[in-house]
Amino acid sequence: MKIGIANDHAGVGYKEAIKEHLEGLGHELVNYGTDSKESTDYPDYAHPLAEGVSNKETEFGILICGSGNGVCMTANKHPQIRAALCWNSQIAFLSRMHNDANVICIPARFVAVELAIEMVDMFLDTKFEGGRHSRRVNKICM
Repeated sequence: MKIGIANDHAGVGYKEAIKEHLEGLGHELVNYGTDSKESTDYPDYAHPLAEGVSNKETEFGILICGSGNGVCMTANKHPQIRAALCWNSQIAFLSRMHNDANVICIPARFVAVELAIEMVDMFLDTKFEGGRHSRRVNKICM
């Protein structure tokens, strides 16, 4: 699977750990994020990742910032993006199963890196259920 990953300065270590984990599973990652811990602006990385997912350059996206909120708000400005802020594995599961989320947003300052990896695995392994949820998802885009 080809997956986009992006982060601001708060997510550098998380990105590296997630990237190493996913590449070990055979996934290809496209890095849209910074590799520096110097303060930076999250939209500079969230916009290119969201464009990549919208344009089908990648199947899914992973966004990481301090609270997860900034990257989530930014990504959701793009057509066809359904970015979900996740703080546990059950939320990651439901964001895929019920909401067909295509971008997971991780709050690096509020979850352990091990939990972040677990959430990413859950997100990528969960299929959209469809059915009544399709009707709802189809009403999201304006």
